[in-house]
Amino acid sequence: MQVKVHKESVLKELLTQEDTDQDKKITIEDRGPKKFKILTVNSEIYTIEGTYYLSNLLQELKLAKEDSNGVVEISIADVTEQPGTRISKMIKEFYWDRLTRRLDQKGIDKILSDEKFNTEEKRLYIPYGDSEAFRYYKEITEGMEGITLEILPKEITPEYVRSINDKPGILGLGLTHENNKKRAIPFLVPGGRFNEMYGWDSYFINIGLLLDDKKELARGMIDNFTYQIQNYGKILNANRSYYLTRTQPPFYTSMVIEYYKKYKDQTSVYWLEECTKSAIYEYETVWMQPQKRLASNGLNRFYAEGIGITPEAEEGHYDYVLKKHKKDDSQSVREFEQKYLQREIENKALDEYFLHDRSVRESGHDTTYRLEGICADLTTVDLNTLLYKYEKDLSYIIKEYFGDDFTYEGRKLTSKYWNNKAFDRLQSINQYLWDTEKGSYFDYDLKARNRTNFESATGFYPLWANLCTTDQAKKLINYLLPKLKCKFGIAASSESSLNHVPKDAPKRQWDYPFGWAPHQMMIWRGLLNYGYKDLADELVYRWLWMITINAIDYNGVIPEKFDVVRGTYKIDVEYGNVGSDFKYVPDGGFGWMNASYKLGMSYLSQKLKDKLNELIHPDEVFLNK
Repeated sequence: MQVKVHKESVLKELLTQEDTDQDKKITIEDRGPKKFKILTVNSEIYTIEGTYYLSNLLQELKLAKEDSNGVVEISIADVTEQPGTRISKMIKEFYWDRLTRRLDQKGIDKILSDEKFNTEEKRLYIPYGDSEAFRYYKEITEGMEGITLEILPKEITPEYVRSINDKPGILGLGLTHENNKKRAIPFLVPGGRFNEMYGWDSYFINIGLLLDDKKELARGMIDNFTYQIQNYGKILNANRSYYLTRTQPPFYTSMVIEYYKKYKDQTSVYWLEECTKSAIYEYETVWMQPQKRLASNGLNRFYAEGIGITPEAEEGHYDYVLKKHKKDDSQSVREFEQKYLQREIENKALDEYFLHDRSVRESGHDTTYRLEGICADLTTVDLNTLLYKYEKDLSYIIKEYFGDDFTYEGRKLTSKYWNNKAFDRLQSINQYLWDTEKGSYFDYDLKARNRTNFESATGFYPLWANLCTTDQAKKLINYLLPKLKCKFGIAASSESSLNHVPKDAPKRQWDYPFGWAPHQMMIWRGLLNYGYKDLADELVYRWLWMITINAIDYNGVIPEKFDVVRGTYKIDVEYGNVGSDFKYVPDGGFGWMNASYKLGMSYLSQKLKDKLNELIHPDEVFLNK
C-alpha cells in the first residue's frame, strides 16, 4: 500500500518522538514509545510499532523524493518488509550505488578528499607515459580550485614515495571510450572513511556485484585492476600515493574467471586475453622476484617496501611500539616520532618493525599478532594458497578458452606449464606449512625455520582453493574449527593464540574475538568444495543472523566487522568500526559485508531463510551443535 505524506513534518515528528538520543537514527537505545502514527495528506492514520519498523520508516522518508509541495509517497509494504528481504534489497538497489565512484567531473572532487589527512590540497597523480589520462584529467578539472595534477616518475622507489608523503593524493584509474568520448571506469570503495579502491576488498565486493547482476560495475573493478597492473606495476593496496610500494592479497584471476563464466556470451575473448597477460605479468614481476616476495624456501611472503612510519596511520597508533624504543625520558613520544620520521634518529630495529608493519598492511590483515613484527619473515598459508589458485586458474583459462595455445612475450605457456608450477608449490606447502601431527596449516618462519603454530582463519584457505586432499580437509576441520568457531561465525584467530601477547598491549582487529566477511565467505565456499554442506549452512546462518539482528536493532547498520563472540558491531579496538557512523540511512553499508550477506542468502534454503526472517536464534536452529 502506497501512502502520501508531507515529508518534512512527518520526519520531524518521528525524530522528535522516537530519536531520544538525537543521533538521527532510531535504535533499541532510544527511549521513545516505539509507536508512531503517520498522518497522510488524506488525513488517514497508519500506526507503525517497534524499533525495526520505525527505523525503516525513517529510512524510507529520507530516501523518498518529494514533489513541489513537499509530499512524498512511501510504501507501507517496504516499511514492514521482512528483515532478510529488506537488507538484500537495500544492498542491491541502494548500497552498491552509494559505494560507486568515478574519477569524472562530477565525482573527482569527492574522491580526492582524504579523511586520513588534514589538508586542503587535493592531488591527482597520473602514471608516467599515460598522456591520454593527463589530457582527460586536465580537461575535467579545468576551473576547479585547489586541484593539482602531477605525473609520477617512470621508476617508483621507496625514496620517492617517502618524498611525497606530505603531498598525498589519489592515483588515476582506467578510462574507456564511449561515443568518441573518454569516460572514467567506475569502481567501488569499501565504505565509510575508505574512499578509494582497495585490493582484496574488491574481489569480495565483486562477488556481491555478480550475484546482483551489476555487470558494468563488476567489469569496471576488473578493468581498473588491469589498468593498475599495466601502469603501476601491481594491484595496489589502494589507489592513494602512499600505497605505491604495496600490493594486497592476489585475487585477480578469481575475479576474471568468475566474471567471464557469468558473462562469457557478452564478453570478448580479447578482453580475457588481456586480463590473462596482465595476471601473468603480475605473477612474475610482483610475486616471483627473488629477495623480495619470493622467499628462500621457494614459497612466497608479503614484502612491502617503504621507509619509516606509514603515513596513513592515525596519530597514536604506534605509541605502544615507539615507547619501547624511546630511550630519552625527557622526550615525549610525539617528539621521538618526529625525530625518527625526519631521520634525525636512526633506529634499525624500528626500521625493521615498519618493514613488517607495511607487509602486514599488504597482507590485508592490518593488524594481527599473527604477523606483528614478523610478517616479512613468514611464508604464509593465505598468500601461498592464493598463488596456488593463480597457477591453477591460469592453467584452466589457457586450456578452457585458448585451446592450450597461449603466447606471452614470445613464450608458449601451456596449461601443463602452470599445472607444474602449482604442483611444485603444493609440495612445498605440504613440506613447510602442513603440520601432519596436528592436522592443520600454519605460517612458516624463515628465520626460526619452523612453523608458527598461530591458529588463524587463514588456515582454512586451502579448502577454498581445493588445495588439500580429502583426508587433509577432514583433519583440518576437526582441528581448527573448534578453536575458531564462535556463536556468530569464525573468529579471525583462536583465543589461545594470543596467550603470548602482553596484557597491556593494544587489541588487534584481525584477532579473536573479531570476525570478518572475507574469512567467512572463503570458509563457506571451502566447506562446500569438500561436501560439508550442513556445516556451511550453520556457519552461514550464524553470521547472517548476527548481521540481521544488528541491522534490526540499530537502524540498518552494516559495518566493517563484528565481535563474533558477543554478536555485536559495538567494539573497542583499533580504528573503531567503519560503516557504523551514519545518519538516517546506512551510507552504502560496507562492501564486503554487503557481499557476505548476498552470498550467504544465495546458499541458504528457503526453510532457513524463513527462520532467519523470523529471527530464530542459531542455537535453536542448530541444536547441540
